[in-house]
Amino acid sequence: MTANTHAHHQPSKTLKIAGLILFLLGLAIFTVSIGIGEYRIDSTTLTAAADKVPAETLALLAPLSGETFQSKLAALDAIESHINTAEHPLQDYQLGVYKFWILKAAVSGPLRDHTLLFFFASIILASLGALIYILPDIKSLPGIKHNNIFFSSTMGRGLLGILLGGYLIGFYILLYWYPEYIVNVIVLLDPLSMFLRKLPADQWFLYGVLYTLAVTVMGVRMYMKYRHNRYHLIRTTSVIFFQFAFAFMIPALLERFNQPSMDLKNAWPLDYTLFTDWRLSSLLDGGTLGTLMLIWAIILMLVVVPWMTYRYGKRWYCSWVCGCGGLAETLGDPFRQLSDKSLKAWRFERIIINAVLVLVVVMTVMQIANFTSDGALFSNYTWRVNQWYSFFIGSAFAGVIGTGFYPLMGNRVWCRFGCPLAAIMGIIQKFKSRFVITTNGAQCISCGNCSTYCEMGIDVRWYAQRGQNFARASCVGCGVCAAVCPRGVLKLENTAPGSRYNVAMEDLMMQDISESSPFVK
Repeated sequence: MTANTHAHHQPSKTLKIAGLILFLLGLAIFTVSIGIGEYRIDSTTLTAAADKVPAETLALLAPLSGETFQSKLAALDAIESHINTAEHPLQDYQLGVYKFWILKAAVSGPLRDHTLLFFFASIILASLGALIYILPDIKSLPGIKHNNIFFSSTMGRGLLGILLGGYLIGFYILLYWYPEYIVNVIVLLDPLSMFLRKLPADQWFLYGVLYTLAVTVMGVRMYMKYRHNRYHLIRTTSVIFFQFAFAFMIPALLERFNQPSMDLKNAWPLDYTLFTDWRLSSLLDGGTLGTLMLIWAIILMLVVVPWMTYRYGKRWYCSWVCGCGGLAETLGDPFRQLSDKSLKAWRFERIIINAVLVLVVVMTVMQIANFTSDGALFSNYTWRVNQWYSFFIGSAFAGVIGTGFYPLMGNRVWCRFGCPLAAIMGIIQKFKSRFVITTNGAQCISCGNCSTYCEMGIDVRWYAQRGQNFARASCVGCGVCAAVCPRGVLKLENTAPGSRYNVAMEDLMMQDISESSPFVK
């Protein structure tokens, strides 16, 4: 390397190191903040929790008034022992909610006194560090390059990847099932939550902020990486927009004005609570806006999803709109090559994703029957099935495994093996869609880039070598296979068979093309 070349690359390397240090520092402060502070039960605590906890429950904490706990576990034990007694028994879910809001109100010390300082020193600093680490990539060549990626400890299932996966899994477990143990960092979001929603932050607002930041920051990485490809630039902009506007800002503003809140892009059956009695009652009691939201959800389910999938395949939703897909395509992109390409994985995929679809359909029928019969038909069984599905599928599969396993199994574990909406769209895509990936086998050099980077585990090279057009049910149309092909063998199309880039014989058999057509001369 010449002196000039070394001088050219040194600033980029320095910036990346600085960015990595800032990111790790912000992440460390965020993690350590979970254990910072004390927990004081007094009149201020009771007042702060009054909007979320019944007055009669708060009255049971009177014996603890004035006490300060250094340990979170000790504070939780004391709170539970006073509010959950033989005379006043609480259900597990209700007990967890009350403990969360009481403990959050009881947080005192540095985090409560310097909330904004810790917010910027943790979440914002980590985001800024990630951007500083990413931006120097503008000087590198665009596109996917192997770059010894399978020898990377982070992106090749090495020690760093395992540790990262463990961190994500641990965070999701706390977020979903034990939010009372992370109340300290949720406090950091109170100023932002009050500004946007006029409500104190809960675990889901924390999740929304982190989710949106992750999609946005790693979306910038996608801009750097695919700046040569217009399709990916627009697609990345789309997932950032839908996450920020539809999944985060619109629901927050609706809450601010005390209106029914909904992610308007979240279609059934991915939105598996749509037909629960509490959700339907909330929308129907929400006036004109709530009724319009319900009508839109039904139109989205019955009209928009089938028609758009017929026209464009799954990609219109899975790679352009969906929040799960948005996180997978941005935060999960460095791990896409880890998807299992084996025949065994494909067989397992077909079984489990369709099993989840059947389960959610049965559950939805029970939900509608329970609502229309005022609970007379299935009684408590509907609630039990809802609870079971929410725990194992909605939380454990979609959240803990779906995201926590990015560094272990690739970025589309949930989309590939579990998402019931993807299963429905996959059936339409395979049998009744205009979407297809066309191939030009004469140009294929069997480099394997397409299969390596297929996040859905499809052996794309098998089709490319044979010049065979295909539309697999699992394909999300991300287009990366086409982007990494050095010979331009692959092309994503939404056209009738006779108008495609490569008109294969099976395409001609699917459509009656006149003798005058240039494709059959």
